[in-house]
Amino acid sequence: MVCQNRSCERSQSAEVLAAFRQHQSKSLFISASECLGQCGSGPTVRVMPDDTWYRQVRPEDVEEIFEQHLQGNQPVKRLLHPRFHPQFDAHSFNQTDLPNSSLDSPSSESS
Repeated sequence: MVCQNRSCERSQSAEVLAAFRQHQSKSLFISASECLGQCGSGPTVRVMPDDTWYRQVRPEDVEEIFEQHLQGNQPVKRLLHPRFHPQFDAHSFNQTDLPNSSLDSPSSESS
């Protein structure tokens, strides 16, 4: 499902939908959708039945989603909507992004 509501339309959702429709087949149904409720994150794409949500999808992202996710069953992590797919682990959390981090001071550097 590709959101086609106003805020997503302003961010090329019609072009995203057209790009997905190039891959439509008997085993894959591509559908325009009314508002998916993620207006600040559009264009929003929802893949069913696994309920995967993508945000800020651009027409040039569609081929990657098609090949990696729809054919390879591996979601495209960089486009996953963090509201539905939080990615908190030791490798993705960067301490230097915190204000007043002790990692910012030279005395905390290790050799």
